[in-house]
Amino acid sequence: MRFITSITRRALGGLVLLLAAQLAQAADIRVVTSGAFTEAYKKLVPIFEEASGHKVISAYGASIGNAPDSIPSRFARGEKFDLVILSEGGLEALMSAGKLVPGSRLDIVRSQIGAAVRKGTPKPDISTVEALKQTLLAAKSVAYSASASGTYLSSELFPKLGVQEQLAKTGKKIYSERVGAVVARGDAEIGFQQVSELIYFKELDFIGTLPDAVQQTIFFSAGMVEGAQEPQAARQLLKFLTSPAVADIVRATGLDPVDHRAPLAAK
Repeated sequence: MRFITSITRRALGGLVLLLAAQLAQAADIRVVTSGAFTEAYKKLVPIFEEASGHKVISAYGASIGNAPDSIPSRFARGEKFDLVILSEGGLEALMSAGKLVPGSRLDIVRSQIGAAVRKGTPKPDISTVEALKQTLLAAKSVAYSASASGTYLSSELFPKLGVQEQLAKTGKKIYSERVGAVVARGDAEIGFQQVSELIYFKELDFIGTLPDAVQQTIFFSAGMVEGAQEPQAARQLLKFLTSPAVADIVRATGLDPVDHRAPLAAK
């Protein structure tokens, strides 16, 4: 597989042996994950499946919000999962609602917000707070996610920059698809979302991340679901996803792996 080139053969081989030893019986592991971790997840899951013999049944949705495919909506209508991966705020909400095993939160990656425009169009300046403000005021249309990053932008950053009134006219909150897709087809002039959700669109030019002074770094975290049918296999999948051996794959998707790891609560 061409995306494994950055992992040493020794490290990956050791991981395969570990999984083979610990997972003697094949299982179907049901996982739901939010957008920012999706690209890394899609690269890593086939490696895990090949090494372990398990099958990962995946679902995707926004960390927050009431879109039909959002993770909260999936839980509300009773969809069953073993493991959930989403923004820290969304995870804590599920934990408070009793959907997850207490103490099972495990931070996987850090993610930052960036911006992109359609390839071949002018690249506005967002390198400073003032430049970002002027870009937002000048843009004819601004797309942002209905999930964690977009909530921060619309409820905190836009008011802080004094552009909320303008964005009420030009802003577009995007539900159930990636902001990059909206910008790529020309339905928005500029789009803001997690870097890992923008950089894979060949139709886009990535501008950069928000200035440090107004950046929001979000943890994307995992939790064990109450009533999980395959908790042991799900824990082994999570161990694989947070292994140092796969960290370079994760970084290549625009995310920063979290070094600190705590054991998941027993179930």
